[in-house]
Amino acid sequence: MKTNTHHKINYVEFPCRNLPETKAFFRQAFGFAFSDFGPDYMCFQDEGIDGGFYKADVASTQETGGALVVFYSEKLEESEALINIAGGAIVKPIFDFPGGRRFHFKEPSGNEFAVWSDVGGE
Repeated sequence: MKTNTHHKINYVEFPCRNLPETKAFFRQAFGFAFSDFGPDYMCFQDEGIDGGFYKADVASTQETGGALVVFYSEKLEESEALINIAGGAIVKPIFDFPGGRRFHFKEPSGNEFAVWSDVGGE
């Protein structure tokens, strides 16, 4: 059972233009499971951090000042392919940075995320 820790990040929420499309994307690309709380909110648990998506007409991107949430992958190219298959859009192709490689993508509601790896390319 997960415990809450004093003064540590506990939960994250994202705006969402289309809850069903975003739910389908994260299920297919990352295996997320969701719980719905009415027609305008859904949450996920045990995905590194718990969080949710709320109905909104905006999106979180680096360009608009949003925080960038970064996933980890042991197989970066495979993760990129899964994101494409699930309907995501790659907005920054795989690039090197000190400590690894990463790419950025937008999910169907327009929120920007990244995936990184410290494992070499294929």
